[in-house]
Amino acid sequence: MPSNRWLLLIPPLLGGLLSGVLVYRFAPEAEGDGTDAAIDAFHYKEGNIRLRASITKLITSAITIGSGGSAGKEGPVAQIGGGFGSFLARLFKLNAKDTRIALAVGLGAGMGSIFKAPFGGAIFASEILYLMDFETEVIPPAFIASLVGYLITGYLTGWRHIFFATNLAGMSYKLYEPLTLFFFVLLGVVNGFVGVIYVKVFYQLRDFFKRIETVPDMLKPAIGGLLTGLMGVFFPQVLGSSYGWLQMAINGDFNYLSITVLILLPFLKILSTAFTVASGGSGGTFAPALVIGGSIGASIWLLAKELLPGYDVPVAAYVVVGMMSFFGGVGKVPIATILMVSEMTGEYELFTPSLLTTILCYLITGHYSIYESQVRSRVESPAHGASKIGSLSILYEHLLEENSSILKEVKASQIMIKAPVKLRCTDKVGSAINLTRKYPYRMYPVVDGENRFQGFIKVEDLIFLRGKALNIELAYLPIHRGVAVHPSEELGEVMRKMIEHEVDKVAVVDSENKLLGIITAKEILRHIAFKRQGRRET
Repeated sequence: MPSNRWLLLIPPLLGGLLSGVLVYRFAPEAEGDGTDAAIDAFHYKEGNIRLRASITKLITSAITIGSGGSAGKEGPVAQIGGGFGSFLARLFKLNAKDTRIALAVGLGAGMGSIFKAPFGGAIFASEILYLMDFETEVIPPAFIASLVGYLITGYLTGWRHIFFATNLAGMSYKLYEPLTLFFFVLLGVVNGFVGVIYVKVFYQLRDFFKRIETVPDMLKPAIGGLLTGLMGVFFPQVLGSSYGWLQMAINGDFNYLSITVLILLPFLKILSTAFTVASGGSGGTFAPALVIGGSIGASIWLLAKELLPGYDVPVAAYVVVGMMSFFGGVGKVPIATILMVSEMTGEYELFTPSLLTTILCYLITGHYSIYESQVRSRVESPAHGASKIGSLSILYEHLLEENSSILKEVKASQIMIKAPVKLRCTDKVGSAINLTRKYPYRMYPVVDGENRFQGFIKVEDLIFLRGKALNIELAYLPIHRGVAVHPSEELGEVMRKMIEHEVDKVAVVDSENKLLGIITAKEILRHIAFKRQGRRET
């Protein structure tokens, strides 16, 4: 610490200035959080990241973090690792699908290497792309790449964990006591609400910096660096990755971390990270999230110590669980984060408390994610050719945001159509196949002798049957239960059920479950288009 604290203003300012000039001169896509840029490239750019962007990210991130900017290494590593995977895919002339996989594998390998967490890094590569899904094809190659990266990193830099935590082996009985679990629940709840603040503040400041038109983009990181440095003059804990301060909390060393500082640190770190990264500086949001969650965990531990004299659960348990749960919620990677932080600290006794707190934080943060390029699931990803359900989900969210009356005014009876063809349970496979040739659809409603809806049967369950199987009644084949709605149900409820069950067709039935018609995603999209067009014309 310099004798004159005001000198702390200078390094972040100069680092932001140099980083901004390099980024906007050589690779504008290297600004901001690298992880989000890699996710964006996966979904919207066929997995392509310019090699120049990766090299620029490497240099500018080192400048930003090294000069005291409040950012982490994971963002740069994600974009650099993903960019190298993308480069190799182009070098070997792989198709778009394999290029995306190579990008995600490179991302996971980078994370597993830099944080010495090969298992978590591989899962991270698959989980980080979506709010509520996994890219399963990424996992096998990501395990191999992440392990190789970890072995090389360990050989060159040593095998010590990123953080040293108190050995909790044999303390499970204390961690699972009702009072201790209560404080872990409290930690998860607090992390959830602070996580929402983190996301909102980050993107509001990002939008604020973008609206400043009088300042060139390349100078905005310098402004962010100046503001970060100003905060560092009074609270040096916010500068850099803050891992040293986090290690102090894990060790229970509170000489420089008073209760006041611990309470303020999450909010100060949120602001300093937003100033550094959201202004266009180069860095990641993972490390700041660990510091925010860890400091909240330490505060909860101090509260427990105050209320329960003689409380002997180590502070490391709360700090580590706080780290896990906070980023698991705001990054939408609960499984990967639990694994990664366990590997980073070498502590594996905390799975139950970490699951409890991470799930709570994940649920409370809801759709708020620090990575705005994430999509809900594969059905909404352009990488998988956004399906009808994906389009329906996007439209539904848009209508909810604008509080459209269409969702309540329109009833199922208004958009249902008569089923062009329906099959009966007693129909033979042969006759059903003949009907599929005349009416070529992907699935068909099935009813019993009294027209009661039984479910849907897929065309692929019929067309490959041969010989004696043609005389089997449909009742003996796999009939998918399907989703049914009533004529009076609102359009919003119909769309919600279709999205929830990931189906693009539902049956409309009466009170006796008799089939009245069907509603398809295509009909919904068409009806809404006509409705909105009619309103614009009037």
